[in-house]
Amino acid sequence: MGIIEDEAAQTSAEFVLLFGGIIVIVLIAMIVYRNYVHDMGDELTNGSEVQDIDNSLQEINQSFN
Repeated sequence: MGIIEDEAAQTSAEFVLLFGGIIVIVLIAMIVYRNYVHDMGDELTNGSEVQDIDNSLQEINQSFN
């Protein structure tokens, strides 16, 4: 076993660690994004803001008719 083979193994191990780190970062970002989108969806379905906007638009529409 020569030095060249040892360096190839070290390079492979470094790539595995690099890709593992990238995967961990992507998974954390996906979890944060999922929670953000989930919270925003709850706000849209349960929130009264959408209903208020709809009511305002209907009032504006009725004033022009």
